[in-house]
Amino acid sequence: MQGNGFRDRIQEFEDRNVQILGASFDTVEENKAFAEKFGYTFPLLCDTDKTVGTLYGAADSDFPARISYIIDENGKITHTLAKVDVKSHTNEVLTMLG
Repeated sequence: MQGNGFRDRIQEFEDRNVQILGASFDTVEENKAFAEKFGYTFPLLCDTDKTVGTLYGAADSDFPARISYIIDENGKITHTLAKVDVKSHTNEVLTMLG
C-alpha cells in the first residue's frame, strides 16, 4: 500500500522538514479507522465530494487515483508522480526531495 512506505520512513521526511498528507474520498470516521489500522501518523484528508481530487486530476471514477504531488513551501507543485509503484515510490519521492 502506498502509505505504508511513508509510514515506515516518516522520520526521513521529518528530517527534511516535509509534511506527508494523504487524501481520499472517505469520511473522517473511515480515514480515522484506516489510519489506526495501518499505524499512519500523518494526516489523512477527506475529500468526500471529490472537489480536490477533480481539481488535481486525481479523481479516477469512484476512487482517487494513486498520484503523489510534491508541493513546495509556496504552494507550487514541483513534481507529479502519476505512476505509482508501491515498492519504489517512497524512494522516488525521497530522491526528488534531495
